[in-house]
Amino acid sequence: MNLVNNIEESLKAIRDNLLRTTLTAMIIALGITALVGILTAIDGIQASVNDSFASLGVNSFTIREKRGGNRRSQQGRSEKNYPPIRYSDVRSFKKKYDYPAQISIKTTVSRNAELKRQSKKTNPNTRVIGSDENYLITEGVNLSEGRNFSTMDLEKGTNVAIIGEELVSTLFENNENPINQEITVFGSRFQVIGVLEDRGAAAGDNANRRVIIPINKGRQLATNQTLDFTITANVGPSSTIDVAMGEATSLMQAIRQDPIGSELSFEIEEKKSLSEQLGEITGYLRIGGFAIGLITLLGASIALMNIMMVSVTERTREIGVRKALGATPQRIRQQFLMEAIVICQIGGLAGVLLGMGIGNVVARFMEVGQFIVPWLWILSALLICIGVGIFSGYYPAYKASKLDPIESLRFE
Repeated sequence: MNLVNNIEESLKAIRDNLLRTTLTAMIIALGITALVGILTAIDGIQASVNDSFASLGVNSFTIREKRGGNRRSQQGRSEKNYPPIRYSDVRSFKKKYDYPAQISIKTTVSRNAELKRQSKKTNPNTRVIGSDENYLITEGVNLSEGRNFSTMDLEKGTNVAIIGEELVSTLFENNENPINQEITVFGSRFQVIGVLEDRGAAAGDNANRRVIIPINKGRQLATNQTLDFTITANVGPSSTIDVAMGEATSLMQAIRQDPIGSELSFEIEEKKSLSEQLGEITGYLRIGGFAIGLITLLGASIALMNIMMVSVTERTREIGVRKALGATPQRIRQQFLMEAIVICQIGGLAGVLLGMGIGNVVARFMEVGQFIVPWLWILSALLICIGVGIFSGYYPAYKASKLDPIESLRFE
């Protein structure tokens, strides 16, 4: 019952000093708004990132050539070479792998190709990729216009190409449709059949400077070089990635004729490193959001402590009367502590509503479809408000509880 009485007395004191306590609660609300708003926006960004990586094929894995490892010997360290993954290996894998998945095979024909069209040409930094019909699916890219490779394109190795957005702006005039136009790659003319959506640069590999051609055509153009072939398998969001990777490893071991128990002659890894990196970035953003909110709350707590000290001074006679009527120092401390906590909670609730609204507005700009209610951050904010109230109110409450009742009654 003492708790209820203290809350009632706190609300009465707040009403008696409405303007002052409202301004203090607004300072608390600003701190909580910064805290909840930033963290809500970050959750929205994370949701957007997760949706993007769902389309990028987060539940995917790649099989690629194993780079030279190191094997220790008595003479020092000697490099161990692994046989390259051949085209016949990847073709056999795609044909025999029976786990429900979308499989694509690709190879990088060149990383520094120069494309030409009439009098225009690109810098020698274009990446030419030979791949199949599933490349767009496993890489999580879409076409802004045009079409994908047909069965005929892949079987015959026809001179068709899908190009990135940056190449379109470099080789074609404004508002000129690149579809069915011709570009020159390695001295050969290719018909543009598709344009990739603008994806920006990621991990130093600009997706807008890619040219995708049929894999057989890529092999024809690279007659004087050894190509590295990579398998990408998209097992879908509801599949078990570990099981899929286990079956892929067994199949590839059989194709590569790796002895049982020996070291694998290829690399197989889950395709999620970029999403993990972005997850780390949002983690740092959360730390920054917490820091900004806590700094604001620190200023608010100092302001609240000052308000409570003024309140103790103004209510010195009232404290003397309460003590004369039998109120204990503990009861006085509880009253002033509860008053500080109530002010903080009022500000905290206002800050939660404002922060959640602002955070969702920012999330809307990130094209997040769902309304985000960050229950964890709301609970954390309200608990922090209790902590701020205790921190700000304890010393004024302690000072009030130590006042001498006789001297307090004489106070004017």
